[in-house]
Amino acid sequence: MSYPTLIFTPGEPAGIGPDLILKVAQQPLEAAVVVCADKNMLRERAELLNLPVTFHKYEKGQKVPKHEAGHLWVEHLPVCEPVTAGELTVANGHYVVDCLKRASDGNLAGEFDAIVTGPVHKGVINQAGVAFSGHTEFLAHEADCNDVVMMLATEGLRVALVTTHIPLAYVSKAITKERLTNILTILHNDLTNKFGEVQPKILVCGLNPHAGESGHLGHEEIDTIAPVIETLNAGGMNLHGPYPADTIFQPKYLDDASAVVAMYHDQGLPVLKYKGFGQAVNITLGLPYIRTSVDHGTALDLAGTGNINDGSCRLAIQTAIDMANASYYE
Repeated sequence: MSYPTLIFTPGEPAGIGPDLILKVAQQPLEAAVVVCADKNMLRERAELLNLPVTFHKYEKGQKVPKHEAGHLWVEHLPVCEPVTAGELTVANGHYVVDCLKRASDGNLAGEFDAIVTGPVHKGVINQAGVAFSGHTEFLAHEADCNDVVMMLATEGLRVALVTTHIPLAYVSKAITKERLTNILTILHNDLTNKFGEVQPKILVCGLNPHAGESGHLGHEEIDTIAPVIETLNAGGMNLHGPYPADTIFQPKYLDDASAVVAMYHDQGLPVLKYKGFGQAVNITLGLPYIRTSVDHGTALDLAGTGNINDGSCRLAIQTAIDMANASYYE
């Protein structure tokens, strides 16, 4: 039976990304896993954590066996400066981006079936002279995608975003009919093609309190959101809304819904993270390949301690496996 091949980028080397993959590697997985990282850094971190790992060298195009507990296949990309757990080094911002680019290139070429990413430190990457606002935006640029969708998922809830890492003052202008149409189309298509759902039911939040209160609290719902929903439904989608964001997150709406669409980052994600922080996964939709990620940051104070929760990393890997398998059999 065939199995997918994933590439894992641990992200910030001084954070818990390396710890996560070393810990997850202690159990078998229904996929081949290649780690794009500095092999010496990984070996030093494994020794610090007292985790038994046998490292294997990965060469481009090599067929990797299904993951066995205690083994890791590594494509070695050297760090720019030596790494100490918990201590940021600006020079390694370039290394983090190099790992992401290698993973992106490999997926675009069909070498891998999915990318799973560990947490990065955006500040250090920018201090290193690399303009970087997040994984989502970077991978979209590398894949030459005009629009992608950030979706976070946990048990019983998926939340997709129309806008991501922009100031709140810019959100209203960013929600155009064109952008909303693209986001909803990508979400519908990927829920169908990458998750195997038939006619996914998508709930759409309004932008304003009470979804605009019939225009008394804003007109974005009347002028933009509702017309887009109507047009796309006429084309065969199953969209509902716009709903007030303060009432949509309850079982009577969510029980039979495939996803909720929030207009901006902090409209939907606080609810999802309250419900499932540490057991959630970040998924980028609209890329020509599968990308999942952990739902948390670098946790520098926990790096090298062994006192970490690897639940989100395990879920990110399993979600990538499930999506890859669904893509195979669509």
